[in-house]
Amino acid sequence: MATEPSDLKKPAKASSAGDQEPQQQSMADKASDAALAEADEEEEEFEEEAPAGNRFLLMMAMPSWLVSVIVHMVAIIILAIITIIPEAKERRRVLTVNKNDVEEVEEMELPEEQLEITEIEVFTPGPVAETEASDVPQEVTEVAIADDVDAAAIKVQLFDVGAETAPKNDLMKEVGAFTGNGLEGRGAGNRGKMVAKHGGTKGSEEAVALALKWLAAHQLPDGGWSFDHRMHRGCGGKCSHAGTLAAARNGATAMALLPFLGAGQTHMEGEYKENVRAGLYFLMSRMKSNGSLHEGGGSMYSHGLCSITLCEAYAMTQDRALMQPAQMSLNFIIYAQDPVGGGWRYNPRQAGDTSVVGWQLMALKSGHMAYLQVPPSTIIGANKFLDAVQSDSGSKYGYATPGAGQATTAVGLLCRMYLGWKKDRGAMERGVEFLSNRGPSAGNMYYNYYATQVMRHYEGDMWKKWNTKLREDLVNSQSKEGHTRGSWHMKGDHGAERGGRLYCTSLATMILEVYYRHMPIYGKAAAEEEFPL
Repeated sequence: MATEPSDLKKPAKASSAGDQEPQQQSMADKASDAALAEADEEEEEFEEEAPAGNRFLLMMAMPSWLVSVIVHMVAIIILAIITIIPEAKERRRVLTVNKNDVEEVEEMELPEEQLEITEIEVFTPGPVAETEASDVPQEVTEVAIADDVDAAAIKVQLFDVGAETAPKNDLMKEVGAFTGNGLEGRGAGNRGKMVAKHGGTKGSEEAVALALKWLAAHQLPDGGWSFDHRMHRGCGGKCSHAGTLAAARNGATAMALLPFLGAGQTHMEGEYKENVRAGLYFLMSRMKSNGSLHEGGGSMYSHGLCSITLCEAYAMTQDRALMQPAQMSLNFIIYAQDPVGGGWRYNPRQAGDTSVVGWQLMALKSGHMAYLQVPPSTIIGANKFLDAVQSDSGSKYGYATPGAGQATTAVGLLCRMYLGWKKDRGAMERGVEFLSNRGPSAGNMYYNYYATQVMRHYEGDMWKKWNTKLREDLVNSQSKEGHTRGSWHMKGDHGAERGGRLYCTSLATMILEVYYRHMPIYGKAAAEEEFPL
């Protein structure tokens, strides 16, 4: 350094020859000089310990914010290196997945419109459609329920799960008194007895047999059905009165499958097991990840019908492949319930109407009979909705507000039966009498379908009167000639136009299966089959 630090701290001396410098310094000056000298030595020592002090001076000259930036940048780079290494390893692991597994995932992720089920072609029931009237059985056919199943011919594994979930003894057993509200009447050895006991005839069973043949003959190659039955290449317009809801494939498929299930036909056993198998697979392949089978045009009507179908098929067979789709369909109904009013309508969580509520509640009841999960809160909500649309203390029901429509009253009363109302309840007695006084409709099959179930469960003289008239009307009005042979079409409700011949045939067939399709609710203690509350 050019100037010593001590030089900066010492006072300057006079250099003139005439000045006299003291010979001795005071004690204070000595002490001051000693302190300055000691400080000089410390500064010189510090400079020796930091040779080439450029780096230190640079750091000392840098502002604190710049130092912070550098430190943080270094930390970020280190963290990035730590993160990138595992991700690279994970990518390498994914790329080594088994080829077969990759192909399976890709197949499941294909859009619905790209699904190709080539195996379904074997289910096309052409030969069945050519059956002549002379081939219709002259006696009631006993349909057996299999205890096992052959290897599946489609891409869904179907096998029996035994008594782990829904014991067959509770649902399909032979019973002497034929009591209960389960599915026992469809089982082996029961159907013929139930027909004879509860008002069916040889003619009604022949009508059912013909209807199943017509339905099978109009199944499409992909396993499903359409309300526009002309889509089937074997029909091509030979049958009149096609429905207008061609896009509602889920709803049409469910309505076609329900009469087969009602007659005891499953994908495990029966003359139409391949048709039923293909139809069930069609529905499962179209189910969304949240369990929805809701679709344009059919809306929640379609979903409710599909859920009934899946739950009944599972209840009748306990096939493990159906358990999850059936429960998922119920889960969507539970989700779609109006959280305020407790009902259901066209879209999820919309304020309800009685018509849509009927299908959802029937699905929940089918699921409950199959030992699937239905939360009590959902049932409480359904009761709340029915309370909001009832009149005359519950003997009559409106659509979305209190009323007394004949179709909505039939739906409301059937729901009340399944929800635990007793036979001798005043409102139930008045409601059944209300339906009985009006009698079956000449064309409104929706009303006939629900009202027939109410009268069947109630039994007694009013049921006998109702059944005799409607049974004979249906047997006599069924088409007996040409390509429409075995089907029906009536004009009496909006569903007949939108759903066409398939809709009418499905409802008419299920009405003629009412003797065994469901056991009478009031045949045994209702508490054994009531919803959980």
